[in-house]
Amino acid sequence: MKKYIIVFIIVLSGSGIFSSCVKDLDVVPLDKNTILSGNLGDDPIYMKEALGKIYASFIIYGQGGDIPNDIASGDGNFFTTMRALWNCQEITTDEAICAWGDVGIADLNTQTWSPTNPFLTALYQRLSLSVSYANDFIKLTNGNSDPDIVRYNAEARFLRALAYYWSMDLFGNPPFTTDADGVGKFFPKQIKRAALFNYVVSELHAIEDKLGEPGFSYPQADKGACWMLLARTYLNAEVFTGTPKWDSCKIYCDKVIGSPAYSLAPNYRQNFTADNDRNHNPEMIFAWEQDGVNTQGYLGTTFIIESSSDAKYIRAEDYHGLTSNTNWNGNRARLQFLDVMIDTLATYGGANIPATDTFFSQCKDKRVFMRQKLSNDIPSASSTGDYGIGVFKFTAKNLDGSEAINSNPAYASTDFPVFRLADAYLMRAESLHKMGDDDNAVLDINVIRERAYGNTTGNITAAQVTDDFILNERGREFYYEAQRRTDLVRFGKFTNGNYNWVWKGGVYAGTNTDSYRNIFPIPGDEVAANPNIKQNDGYN
Repeated sequence: MKKYIIVFIIVLSGSGIFSSCVKDLDVVPLDKNTILSGNLGDDPIYMKEALGKIYASFIIYGQGGDIPNDIASGDGNFFTTMRALWNCQEITTDEAICAWGDVGIADLNTQTWSPTNPFLTALYQRLSLSVSYANDFIKLTNGNSDPDIVRYNAEARFLRALAYYWSMDLFGNPPFTTDADGVGKFFPKQIKRAALFNYVVSELHAIEDKLGEPGFSYPQADKGACWMLLARTYLNAEVFTGTPKWDSCKIYCDKVIGSPAYSLAPNYRQNFTADNDRNHNPEMIFAWEQDGVNTQGYLGTTFIIESSSDAKYIRAEDYHGLTSNTNWNGNRARLQFLDVMIDTLATYGGANIPATDTFFSQCKDKRVFMRQKLSNDIPSASSTGDYGIGVFKFTAKNLDGSEAINSNPAYASTDFPVFRLADAYLMRAESLHKMGDDDNAVLDINVIRERAYGNTTGNITAAQVTDDFILNERGREFYYEAQRRTDLVRFGKFTNGNYNWVWKGGVYAGTNTDSYRNIFPIPGDEVAANPNIKQNDGYN
């Protein structure tokens, strides 16, 4: 476990990875631990260290040392890729709302953001930075015939494709650069969403056979990760291009499900514990590794755990396994999402959920890691205190309750799942349903529900497979995993559909918002600085 953390630390010990302004590529750095473009090929380990930096750019905020943040900010923890992505994908939806008063959070809570929202700016910049790191690495390793370097090059292309996938999903029409672009100052050109879709798909097809076999060296990207990103890109093809690609999504889900490297974890919770890595959990396909010693910071799963805890109802020391700097009491679920998670007719005979069932223990679906707080209702969009539905899905403990390897009282060692096998089943089920094959779609859905219930009592019939059921099942399976906004957009329920939740649009009962908010604005600073960038419609 945590083998890539070693790579991260070696990289962090240097003052920089690439130096595009170095004119003499034969220059020898004064510090032998500094990796520059000119000495990247001096030692094979340098290649792996530089690749590690690209992976790290998605989960931590910088290299440490005298320049702690890759992007200047008041708090590097706030504006890491996965923390900003989580906020954009979760607190903009029914699954979460944040009680903090930091600038930009209220806008996300209520779907009233503008091009100046700092979380949107940070996420946009971070994804662009990961693309830049990947471009440099790819350019410097192109043409190398060493089998390991060929694979590293393909992994960097995968990471670039992943960054572009999120940019396409969130911002629609971002600036676009590749390793073919020259070094130097220039204004990147903007790419249209449909064209970026074609690029991402073509890149993933091109590298598929150059990546390692499924499960070869977690957490490095392998063929399984490539198939999952292809499936998820095709799943959202109609949103991105106007043309659905359900058959293509199914093809790549078939590949993942058919691989002997992956199987569902017997216990749903193991996907969110400190021992959720592939050494212990064959469901994990691709994740961002975290380690309580070597990736310290209030980011990733540490952020999710700490921000969801409070001193009375979801105490971190009781449920999450962290005891230092706990109980931030920020994120909680909204009341409407409780209706998604719990079928009150089946669990409570149609009656209201009794206040005495504080942990929803009567619910037969064992994916419910939620807690009633002082009040399930949220009286204002930024209510502090013990309101809403507590969520304790992620934990810093091992599945058996023991401490993690490299445990730390303040930082979790729980990897953040990007792709896991359950998603292949539910993506395939959705694709089959859209193609009119509910008889087979229900089989995939019931595989997931049998794990959730521990038996067949939660199984459904083909007649029950509807768009709403699939959307809700995805919510039950993937809540707090930074997928909800994308799913709601695909089903037409994020903005102006027929589904509202408390404080959506800034109104207590919830209200429709304009459909242009299905994508976020390009940050205002970028539009002002780059003459090639046009703002997304609705944000001018």
